[in-house]
Amino acid sequence: MTQTKDQLLAGLKEAIMTEETGIQFYTAAAARTTDTRGREVFELLARDEAEHKEWLRRQYGHVAEGTPWEEFRPKSHADLSGPSPIFSDQLRARIGEAHWEMTALSVGLALEEATIARYRALAGAAERPDVRRFFEELAKWEESHAEALSRQSSLLKESYWQEARFAPF
Repeated sequence: MTQTKDQLLAGLKEAIMTEETGIQFYTAAAARTTDTRGREVFELLARDEAEHKEWLRRQYGHVAEGTPWEEFRPKSHADLSGPSPIFSDQLRARIGEAHWEMTALSVGLALEEATIARYRALAGAAERPDVRRFFEELAKWEESHAEALSRQSSLLKESYWQEARFAPF
């Protein structure tokens, strides 16, 4: 089946909206968390999503105008390395009160996983290698976000469940 210009434009529109959702979520998460490191990281994630959105908007313009597709060259990328990639170690001291932070990890992970799946589907539907590579690169970038959110959640989950008395035992 041949991917039409309209199908590609529709996929790009959906991807732009998805990135806007990420921007809004991470901006709200940054404003709401009391953890200094968490605020900084959520702001970085919002900037990453804004950069993705800008790339998608530019590609949309290229498709609409029939001009060449741009190679994906990111300017920045949030550093999400380390054993506690999002929150400071001090968060653990108040983990029983960290309801918003734990919710932000869960919601952020769900957003990232849905975005990865969408970009993989767009890459799979692409007939042109440059379009396929573009969406694969975006998916990889989102995977780094998802991996960090998952790692941070795993690090805090048991302590959070016990302190918040969610554990059934």
